[in-house]
Amino acid sequence: MNNLKENFVVFDKIDKSYDGKELVVKNLNLNISEGEFLTLLGPSGSGKTTTLMMLAGFENPTSGEIFLDSKPISTITPHKRGIGMVFQNYALFPHMTVFENLAFPLRVRKISNEEIDKKINKALSMVSLTTFENRMPNQLSGGQQQRVALARALVFEPRLVLMDEPLGALDKNLREQMQYEIKHIHENIGITVVYVTHDQSEALTMSNRIAVFNEGKIQQISSPDVLYEKPNSSFVAQFIGENNQINGKVKSINGETCVVETNTGENIKALKINISNVGDNSLISLRPERVYINSKDKFDNNFDAKVKELIYLGDHIRTRLEICGNDQFIVKVPNSHMGLKLEEGSSVKLSWKTEDSRALEAR
Repeated sequence: MNNLKENFVVFDKIDKSYDGKELVVKNLNLNISEGEFLTLLGPSGSGKTTTLMMLAGFENPTSGEIFLDSKPISTITPHKRGIGMVFQNYALFPHMTVFENLAFPLRVRKISNEEIDKKINKALSMVSLTTFENRMPNQLSGGQQQRVALARALVFEPRLVLMDEPLGALDKNLREQMQYEIKHIHENIGITVVYVTHDQSEALTMSNRIAVFNEGKIQQISSPDVLYEKPNSSFVAQFIGENNQINGKVKSINGETCVVETNTGENIKALKINISNVGDNSLISLRPERVYINSKDKFDNNFDAKVKELIYLGDHIRTRLEICGNDQFIVKVPNSHMGLKLEEGSSVKLSWKTEDSRALEAR
């Protein structure tokens, strides 16, 4: 990313309130690099969409300033910010053809007809719709309409594109296909994308970095792999991916590791993440794919468990067990796992490494 600005978009001490009392975005400080694909992820009401709308210009910050390419933009109207926008409901003009929909933002910018033709052909080629320019929106499928909306956001070659849950109205297979298409377009043209979703798998698939929002604040901002493998709070651990949780109290601390005594008396060795003292309540976080059943290898953590439920999911068997007082403990057993025959009601041994269990604050 040579010659690309690290602080292309900057949120500086942003607060936002709709009623003058309650803040829906609280002291937001966020830098976005040029060419980055950043996803704002969080539950409903977490502040992610409000943050995007302030960047687009549809909402104004209550306090603080937003900078785009080093220029303050809070007082600039949306159409003068030069930002592309893609919405969940496509927002295509129903009385215009695909060509006319794409020509609209170019004509507003007083671009010549010859240049308009070139730019539209290029944008439609990006989304594989070069033969659709004379169709009306009602003659297109949902996926095709979303591709047109994406092409319209890209056609005037903005440096920044904002996407607000753009794939939410599509079925599962089409949504996954469009995730890869948007990711590849971003990689090919190097545009900066800020993307809002509540779908964590979508965020993990597409992003360079993910900012996890909750209650108006960013809880953690990291690359997808770090966010998944190293959540820094119990909220992030629970919100990103499937996650086993066991409650207990910190029994001892030894540098970067600790021992947590569960509510049923077992001792779990774990990484010390955001607990401070012996006696603190803690929540152990452990990913299902990091647990081994009846392994012959040596592990720091070994516990007896009972199989409660087996669910066949094709490529793996979702195995629910009871362990350390938790009867909702999940292990994903690969379908090709040789020699491991499980039955509901049977007893097994579960094992995992210290570094795969994280001692977080109790929620």
